[in-house]
Amino acid sequence: MAGTGMRPYREICFDADGDPGGGPYDLLADLDVTDLLVFAHGWNNSPATARRLYSAFFAPFPKLLAGAPGTRVGYAGVLWPSMRFPDEPFPGAERAEDASARTGRGLDKTTRDLLSCLFPGHGATVDRLAWLLDEQPGSRAAFAEFGMLARQLTAVPPGGLEAAFAEDLPRDEQSPPAVLYEDTLTLCGRLAAALGPEAPDGGPGTAWRGARELLRQTTYYAMKRRAGTVGELGLGPLLGRLSRSAPHVRVHLVGHSHGARLVAFALRGLPEGARNVKSVTLLQAAFSHYAFATGLPHAPHRCGALGALQHRVEGPVVACHSRHDTALGVFYPLASSLAGDTAAADGTDQRWWAMGHDGIRAVADTPRLTLEEALRSGMPAAGCVNVDASAVVRHGWPPTGAHGDICHAELARVVLTAGRIGEAATGS
Repeated sequence: MAGTGMRPYREICFDADGDPGGGPYDLLADLDVTDLLVFAHGWNNSPATARRLYSAFFAPFPKLLAGAPGTRVGYAGVLWPSMRFPDEPFPGAERAEDASARTGRGLDKTTRDLLSCLFPGHGATVDRLAWLLDEQPGSRAAFAEFGMLARQLTAVPPGGLEAAFAEDLPRDEQSPPAVLYEDTLTLCGRLAAALGPEAPDGGPGTAWRGARELLRQTTYYAMKRRAGTVGELGLGPLLGRLSRSAPHVRVHLVGHSHGARLVAFALRGLPEGARNVKSVTLLQAAFSHYAFATGLPHAPHRCGALGALQHRVEGPVVACHSRHDTALGVFYPLASSLAGDTAAADGTDQRWWAMGHDGIRAVADTPRLTLEEALRSGMPAAGCVNVDASAVVRHGWPPTGAHGDICHAELARVVLTAGRIGEAATGS
């Protein structure tokens, strides 16, 4: 498939309800491979951007596998409807590449068009949000209007599969989140403070800087829900069909950011008896670090949305995390905390931490490895594993930090080691 340079390569395209349209299954079933790497992107602008990510991440694999005779690896990229604000760096990109997109205080035309496309029927809402960000009126009423309009974008379209998914989903973070129900001016002030100093006078301009981040986070919230929908209702059943037609193919799931949530939620949709998923690697996963827990530290009677589902994988579930990821270490807790929960304002309340910030929590016997340890000594044959990837996932700039810094040969080796793919080539 053009655009990635990898062979053989296939694409799996889903709509917002997880419908693949019938084609991807046949494309996967005819691959003559021993192992299939399936990668799901996170926030994204277009299929072309996704292909750039897949090309960059997959690039080290052929060389790493050169000494593994008998191992035939295929590559698949998941495409699903999501978006990335233009001022967020493309994973692995140089800083200069996106510098021009980070100027300006409002919404550029590209972002407005993306929001209108991503949330059909909300064109007028997006235009009004853009006007408020441009004009920056100083009244509390203007901020209240901005919050109301931003919340409208997150509403689940009625009647579709995404709505049914949202109703059935056990909460891996408690609800309602502050990003939807907090007093808008208060929350914008907190978000602006997290972004760092820019308007030292503390006037309305400071809070409007936080308002733009609020819009980013409401979009983030909607995409988080959609990623779960696509994973459970789309990718999981598709992998189940593949397990019946090509039971010899060993599947290895990889996801970045919301894409990590997508591949993890595919385990919820994997049919009973399907045992073809041999490893899962979650890169800077943008969902709760308690997702796999069967009892939450603050609510022992409740489990995470994926409680114990690591046992559906015939291999490890590896969570790569980095302390340099400010998107997850700073903004995720602010957006995920309960409305009015001011204790979360400093980011110390662990109820609202993301997996990509500190790994999988509240799951017994989950080892915590450095990247060097994981690559030198290997990983457990099954269960959850945490790998601190801060040594390589470290470069980035506000507001996302190193969230997108994932295109490294060391992380490619993590995927190979987790899946025991070409063990001779990786030195395992």
